[in-house]
Amino acid sequence: MTQHRSELLMPAGNLRKLKMAVLYGADAVYLGTPDMSLRTKSEFSLEDVIEGVKFCHEHGRRAYLTLNLFSHNKDIPKLDEYIDTVRQVNPDGLIISDPGVFQYVKERAPEIPLHVSTQANIASWLTTQFWQAQGADLVVLAREVSFPELEEIREKCPDIKLEAFVHGAMCMTYSGRCLLSNFMAERGANQGNCANSCRWNYKFHMRLKDGTVQELIVDEDNLHMFEFLLEEGVRPGEFLPIQEDERGSYILNSKDLCLMPKLDDYLRIGVDSLKVEGRGKSEYYAAIVARAYRMAIDDYYADPENWNAADYMEELETVGNRGYTLAFHKGRLTNLAHGYEQTQAIAQWEYAGFVTEVVDDAFHVEVKNKLEPGDVLEIVSPIARNTILLRAYDYEIAASGEKKDVIHGSTKTVIRLPFSLFEHEDIDDLRQNFPPMTVIRKERALTEEQWKRLQLDKTALAMEVKDSTNETAYKRRRDALVDAIEADTNTKRFKTNRKGTEGCCGKGCNGCLIFWEDPMYAKAREVLRERKMGSMLSRAEATELKLPAAE
Repeated sequence: MTQHRSELLMPAGNLRKLKMAVLYGADAVYLGTPDMSLRTKSEFSLEDVIEGVKFCHEHGRRAYLTLNLFSHNKDIPKLDEYIDTVRQVNPDGLIISDPGVFQYVKERAPEIPLHVSTQANIASWLTTQFWQAQGADLVVLAREVSFPELEEIREKCPDIKLEAFVHGAMCMTYSGRCLLSNFMAERGANQGNCANSCRWNYKFHMRLKDGTVQELIVDEDNLHMFEFLLEEGVRPGEFLPIQEDERGSYILNSKDLCLMPKLDDYLRIGVDSLKVEGRGKSEYYAAIVARAYRMAIDDYYADPENWNAADYMEELETVGNRGYTLAFHKGRLTNLAHGYEQTQAIAQWEYAGFVTEVVDDAFHVEVKNKLEPGDVLEIVSPIARNTILLRAYDYEIAASGEKKDVIHGSTKTVIRLPFSLFEHEDIDDLRQNFPPMTVIRKERALTEEQWKRLQLDKTALAMEVKDSTNETAYKRRRDALVDAIEADTNTKRFKTNRKGTEGCCGKGCNGCLIFWEDPMYAKAREVLRERKMGSMLSRAEATELKLPAAE
């Protein structure tokens, strides 16, 4: 009997993101065109959509098109043309939210499998059964569905496919039913044009009885006199603290959903499709998130008893995020699910570039962010689990052979990384496991405030996972973040003691002049040479094996 396996469903905002998601492990992708899907920023032309679906099918993967807008009268005349286009594209399913559109497509194209969008707010087994009766092949459950509710839906609805979100941005309203963007920016959230008004910064003001408005200035002289609290109307006596700095307050700023720590629960009950949000996110996001969940899913099916989320969380932490949360997994949200300090997505790694071509003796790489002397590049294979670290001191322009110290991002500059730089790797392994579209990331220096925020976010997620009520560590991390914010320094540092061409992480990166030449690392080099090619020291080993500097 074939084992039931959950599908990893990744977003595709353009053709390159689609291909990277597929190469890094997606079983399926979802994509759309601007006119008829809830993503007006979609970068797909019809030709791109056709090529993308073909690429998926050639790789044995599935592609779903989105038709998940809420229709107005002006949209209805476009439906027949859209259905003809869908037949030409030949997707594996069509994602719809509007009941009228669902019925219209079902009558005119009964051969197309229909999926009901999360925008339909399906949160119960009763609603699931309704859509099954209408002819839906799959329903996408609302993010607000808790895991106990999901278990019951699975039990009562065994004959329809269920899809659940496991990763990505969260909306502050009920599955995207938001009017804040319309009011603040005249951009319709339910027409795919959300301005993310919930993540803007807001300030406190006072309105005097004479009608004038003044900003409430709080400074060192009067700070001790104030404490700002919110009280929601139906929860009298339950006060929520509000902190404001010069950037404002973030009272509607949800952290990002990440159910990796609980993924084994979803795999155990047989959720058919595990969905990742983010058609507007970067291609680096598409690749790395797909890679992390692909490894996690495969490892669970190989050995469910010993499955552990920790390794995969390390990979997800290399992707910019607002802090991770389990969100509605256990039911009600807590204060740990919100970010009160800022809305920026950060990580200690960033997108450096991607391999455009593998020639006889080198990688050609399109640069995406600034490269400087001494940067450590991590090349992340879409095939093998091992990654390769390279410390670079200058960069060769592929077209001219010119050497430069600095390459600026967003210039579409293509550099050449000769295989000779990878003196501790097997060249055949490089050619086989790091094909075109391989992504490369680099270490990112962060301010002290950003480092403290990452620590606080990690502590908050651990508390959610463990259902901890001991807030000692959380308060300590929070206070450290507050101190860092007040210090307001822009000095940046790497996690290791490396800065530019100075310092060394001690892991044994390819090309690192310090590790491979400095007597301090002699013992570490001996240990590394005994290991198979491509191996590197862990951070703990690097610290232990580093010898004291000579007197």
